[in-house]
Amino acid sequence: MTEFKKIIHKHSTVLSALGTLLAVVLIFWAVNSPAIVGVSASSRQLPIYCVQRDDKVVSLSFDAAWGNEDTQILIDILNKYNINTTFFVVGDWVDKYPESVKALADNGNEVMNHSSNHAHFSQLSHSEIIADISACNDKIAAVTGVTPTLFRCPYGEYDDHVINAVNSMGMTAVQWDVDSLDWKGISAADIQKRVLSKVQPGSIILFHNAAENTPEALPGIIESLLADGYTIVPISQIILDGEYYIDNTGRQCVK
Repeated sequence: MTEFKKIIHKHSTVLSALGTLLAVVLIFWAVNSPAIVGVSASSRQLPIYCVQRDDKVVSLSFDAAWGNEDTQILIDILNKYNINTTFFVVGDWVDKYPESVKALADNGNEVMNHSSNHAHFSQLSHSEIIADISACNDKIAAVTGVTPTLFRCPYGEYDDHVINAVNSMGMTAVQWDVDSLDWKGISAADIQKRVLSKVQPGSIILFHNAAENTPEALPGIIESLLADGYTIVPISQIILDGEYYIDNTGRQCVK
């Protein structure tokens, strides 16, 4: 009888170990299952990086956070080709250069929100994000008479809670799919080559208002895009109205 109990105990131990192993396997499968991962990825909150467009339309965008040496030069270049773009400006920059903010708007360019002081938004609470964006909106509206509807995250950094906060304000977060890398100080020729090799219908291109070689690169980029049949419009005119979704690459698509 004692030997029988030993056998039963041994089998119970083995079965228990097998059960534990099976549970671990099932948990691993659930976590790594494509279906499960797909659901998790699809629920991530993303800004708009580019737009699904059949027509050859692109947007140029400029971030303005610090310097102001070239802003009027950029305005003059854009005016020469009779095109308008979108400038994302920081609230502190508005305080320093209100005349440039007004000049941008008076010349038909969009002046949108790039935060109040270029903070790391992922480190801010929901209420702090809203307060920061609202403060910048108020400064821009006071100069231009128009309250921004688009927002670009400082440093291009964001997470779900940042995008949720932006969305809760009825604003749209916008990133880019073509980075000119003008902020690295690369040559005008390299800026032009990089942009033109990556652009596609629906692209949003990133420049900076105070980058060293952007004024030299910009005319060639504009001329090449126009010659290739592209129309250049502000971001509010390239993004889609009505029902849409943002896919896992950040492309805004028609539902």
